[in-house]
This record gives sequence, C-alpha cells and structure tokens, in this order.
Amino acid sequence: MTEADPVPLARDLLRSRSVTPEDDGAQTVLARALDALGFSIEWLRFGEVSNLVARRGSGSPHFGFAGHTDVVPPGEGWRHDPFAAVIEDGLLFGRGAVDMKGAIAAFVAALAARPANHAGTISLLITGDEEGDAVDGTRRILDHLAASGALPEFCLVGEPTCRARLGDTIKIGRRGSISAHVTVRGVQGHVAYPHLADNPLHRLIPALEALRATTLDEGTAWFEPSSLQITSVDTGNKAGNVIPASASARLNIRFNDRHTGPDLAAWIRDSVARHAPGAACDIGISGEAFLTEPGPVTTLFSEAVAAVTGITPKLDTGGGTSDARFIAAHCPVAEFGLVGTSMHRVDEAVPVSELRALAEIYGRILDRVFR
Repeated sequence: MTEADPVPLARDLLRSRSVTPEDDGAQTVLARALDALGFSIEWLRFGEVSNLVARRGSGSPHFGFAGHTDVVPPGEGWRHDPFAAVIEDGLLFGRGAVDMKGAIAAFVAALAARPANHAGTISLLITGDEEGDAVDGTRRILDHLAASGALPEFCLVGEPTCRARLGDTIKIGRRGSISAHVTVRGVQGHVAYPHLADNPLHRLIPALEALRATTLDEGTAWFEPSSLQITSVDTGNKAGNVIPASASARLNIRFNDRHTGPDLAAWIRDSVARHAPGAACDIGISGEAFLTEPGPVTTLFSEAVAAVTGITPKLDTGGGTSDARFIAAHCPVAEFGLVGTSMHRVDEAVPVSELRALAEIYGRILDRVFR
C-alpha cells in the first residue's frame, strides 16, 4: 500500500510556535487533517492547556495513539528559524520535528492511506502539556475517557524511542521518578564560636550519605538498578566564616518496578529523620514504574517495525519519563517513534526518508490491529 506523505502535515505542525503550554494553532492544524479523514473531534481544555481527542469507528478493537503538540523552547544558534520547517539536504528542521510532531504527522499519513470503514475504534489522544508540568494534559484526558467509558484497549505513544537507527527500540515500560527537597534548620553563627551556633550541614550531610550509600536493588529482568542522585546542596551562604542558618538538598530517584513512589517517600523521610530530626522533606512523585509484559501486541509492533526496517527492535525500559506513565494505569501501552538524538537540541531535525518510513510502520501496525 502506498502511504500518504507525512511531510506536508509535519511542516504545518512545525510552523506553530507551540512552546508549552501555548498551542499557537497546532492542534487546530491537526484537527483539520483528522476531520477530513472522518474523525470526530472533542476539545478538552484544562487550565491553560489545550487537548484534543479524535475518534473514528466504534466497538472493539479500540486502538489509541497518544502524543503531544507542545515543544520545549528552541534556544539560540539554529541554522534556520526553528519554526520555519525548512527542508535542507533531506532533513526537515524544526523544534518538535522529532519530539514529536513528526510522529503525529506520520500516524495521520498512515490513517490517510487506509479505508475509513474499519472495524473497531481508532482514537488519538493529543495533549499540549507533555513538556510542561504534565498536570492538565494526558492524565486529565484519561480521567475524562474513563468517566465516559471510552478508554482504548491498547495505546501506542509516538515518542522518539530509537537510539541510533529507526526501528532499533520499542519501549515497553519506564522507570518511576520521585524527587525530594530536604531542608534542615540550624542556628547561624561565627565559625570561631561553634558552641553558639547549630550547623545544619552536619546533620544534612550524614543524612544524604546514608541515602546515597543504600543499594536500593540490583535491577530486574526488564529494568536496570534503581538510581538515587543528589542534584543540589545549598545554604545560600556567601561568607566562608559563617555557619548557615539552614541547609537544603535536592535528590531524585529513578526507580524500577520493585518499588513504589509512596514506599520510597516513606524511606526518604525515615532515613533523613534518623540523622536530622525535624528536617522538612518536600517530596513529589511524577510517575510510577510500569511494564507492559511482552506478548501478542508487542510482537505485532515488532513485526511491523521489522517488515519496514529489516531490524528486530529491542524491547527496552530505559530513558526518562513520558506520558505513557499515565496511560499504563488504564490500559497496556508501548512507545515507538523516531531516532531521538536531536530532540531538545539546537537544529532538531528528522530525515524526510525516516519520517516516511515511520508512516509506513504505523500503517503496518494498523493493518495488523484491524485485519
């Protein structure tokens, strides 16, 4: 089957300056393309964030494609305007070309090349809040769909998953993430008179060392060992001869499926309290670890990738967090998209040939799901 060309829609999407949480018309561009393919469009706005759900068909199987139209700020030093969607030497340049407007365009191109009268349901869950706080985006969409009984049975997220070549990696899980801000109060004073002061660093540092020195686990069959990283220690002290009045530290744990966020939060608080009684621990859990066990659907995806690229993709759980962490609480989910080496960098770009190959892969996935 000859795929529709994803490049025109990708360029139209890239021309919207949709730096999170602004939309700048990106979702309107997408909605117009989907409306022409017979999709119904439901707009969901939460706070400052624009989201849309597009749906075609009814019943089972219900296949969902999830993604985001928001992008990170472009930064300085681009060879082309980051929102001009310039094609040069076979590369399409633009903020979001890889992460992930290109994948959205590829999925729509795959849809455009196939009949609209398929059995079952196809849904697109598109947010403008993935690169931001991720509060008013995908998780709110999912809550809405759950309340109306319209959740997909399986979802594909078009994040850039490939490391070096298109087709080399499918993500079937992600580590969880928990961050903590620890503050220890003391009494300020002169370093020459320590008996008149209370140095909070002398309690904070042992607390941090106890956390750092603990081996959380040795990894699992699908996940690497959980990792705790201390990212900041600060007193705000501008003088070398002053004992500070307070000291604070930040840390993050990327954890596998042997842990939960609440359990790790309790461990952090208990460990800190042993060394620094009364310390304040402000803890946020941005996502739990999840795993979609390999099975018929992941095999289907792998076969579609191999049919186009000749590569059998590695099933992987590495990298940072994505909105798949929210979807996993509602239905099985996997991620597959472009090569991610230029995402979030100056001169983000995708080879036009890879964009078209991705559309073919998505098309083969649709053929296998709805055959």
